[in-house]
Amino acid sequence: MLKMSQISTLIVATLASITTIPTVKAAPAETLTVVVNNIRSQKGEICIGVYSQDKAKAFPLSTTDVLKSTCQKITGSTLKHQFTGLKPGNYAVAIVDDQNGDRKLNRDFFGIPTEGFGISKNPTVSVQTGTPKFRDASFALNKNTTINITVKYSLDP
Repeated sequence: MLKMSQISTLIVATLASITTIPTVKAAPAETLTVVVNNIRSQKGEICIGVYSQDKAKAFPLSTTDVLKSTCQKITGSTLKHQFTGLKPGNYAVAIVDDQNGDRKLNRDFFGIPTEGFGISKNPTVSVQTGTPKFRDASFALNKNTTINITVKYSLDP
């Protein structure tokens, strides 16, 4: 059985050891603001997908391998959405002007989009260039990063 002085010593020793444990700092959480411009119609919604470097192969067509996503009703020719809690790193964003509510980019028989679409860094999308790769659309996320994406309703010439 411990005596009162031994218990006091044990408590003091425990408290002293707790205060010397190094604290682990979490990686800072960053905010990504996506601004979508050139929206033609007030019908439907804009769907935004954020892809991380480790999901690069899924970019830009997968709707299941996104890090974060949202779909918002269209209320004007511009839409703005903030994604919070992202770790610093490389990301890419793809958007769809989803007119029929199926939350994916509809394409015709030849694979050409039949709905508006957009990709971070606004790369050229044409028959010659094909679907942009992650490396063509990726950007470094720093504190409070804002990107602008212009909706395209046809392929580039």
